[in-house]
Amino acid sequence: MAKTLKTVLAEARALVPEQGPAEVQRRLEAGEPLVLIDVRDPDEYREGFIEPATNISRGFLEFRVAGVASDPDAPIVLYCQTGLRSMLAARALTELGYGNVVNLQGGFQKWVQAGLPVVKDKVMGPEQIQRYSRHFLLDQVGEKGQRKLLRSKVLLIGAGGLGSPTALYLAAAGVGTIGLMDADVVDVSNLQRQVLHTTADIGKPKVESGARTLTALNPDVNVVALPERISVANAMDVVSEYDVIVDGSDNFGTRYLVNDACYLAGKPHVHGSIFQFEGMASVFAPNQGPCYRCLYPAPPPAGLVPSCAEAGVLGVLPGIVGVIQATETIKLLLGIGDPLIGRLLTYDALGMRFREVKLRRDPGCPLCGVTPTIKDLSGHPVGDELACEVPAASFSLSGPR
Repeated sequence: MAKTLKTVLAEARALVPEQGPAEVQRRLEAGEPLVLIDVRDPDEYREGFIEPATNISRGFLEFRVAGVASDPDAPIVLYCQTGLRSMLAARALTELGYGNVVNLQGGFQKWVQAGLPVVKDKVMGPEQIQRYSRHFLLDQVGEKGQRKLLRSKVLLIGAGGLGSPTALYLAAAGVGTIGLMDADVVDVSNLQRQVLHTTADIGKPKVESGARTLTALNPDVNVVALPERISVANAMDVVSEYDVIVDGSDNFGTRYLVNDACYLAGKPHVHGSIFQFEGMASVFAPNQGPCYRCLYPAPPPAGLVPSCAEAGVLGVLPGIVGVIQATETIKLLLGIGDPLIGRLLTYDALGMRFREVKLRRDPGCPLCGVTPTIKDLSGHPVGDELACEVPAASFSLSGPR
């Protein structure tokens, strides 16, 4: 005697656990390595999906699941529109030997009703498919990753030496929104290394020049020009609007402010600095590794370290460090590779040597330590005090703790 659908679903529910939208969202926010699979048809998926789901239609699930979950013990969450197809799909995976499968109770419909975030991708045109074709060939990026880049938002603090190559490569890669924050104008002395600008831009705001260059490079990119210096008054509001922050500033005051604002906002930031023939880069991600204050609790005394304007800098050096910053940013946005979290990468141009130093979180750090004392930005200097011309690179390269 044939079983009814009701009987089959009851048997599946007895075998497969379910979790509601709030619990699945909590697991995602906690950074659990969930394999989230949308088993709806592609046309349903395009109308909206849960980040970071992979779409594998129910009819192809058994054939393609190994491509996203090769480990049978991997934590898998399946969902469909209402939770019925995904329940049957979850049972099928359990019978294949996957031992950690959960069904999203109520499916995508209940997720939306709970007011939880969803993503809807725009259809890529022929020109976009051709532009990003080399990304499509990479398994770690592909069309899904490219769509994610196009949805991403990155804030660059500084449109100078480090900000220039970082911005150019992020725009070329198709990062959808790039914020350029810089209060300066282009000077002829900048052009030896700040490749975002040209001789015709001398005297013009750097964010204006940068926006024009990036838009010409890739019209897909929305460039947000912010012709102001980051400050206590605007830091939290600006930082909260972006997925990743890239710090290309040239002074200690700004570096500490960016670090603290990013930590308090829960945003990862990509650090870079340069001095003469040396550069360094790292990634500071809240609750995943040390912050900038773990390395350097306080800046050196004013005047101890000469600025780049006083000591000079090799013109190509920011290109190398800036491209490293761009690489780390893309890795963070896509969730691929091993970012420089808990690692400091230093570069010696004269010796053509890279060196990596392991970094540890400081339990006594006033920001991210066991008993933090910095709860907001109220203790930071304001206004012109943030413009002290002391390059972090030279101090940083003296050796982290």
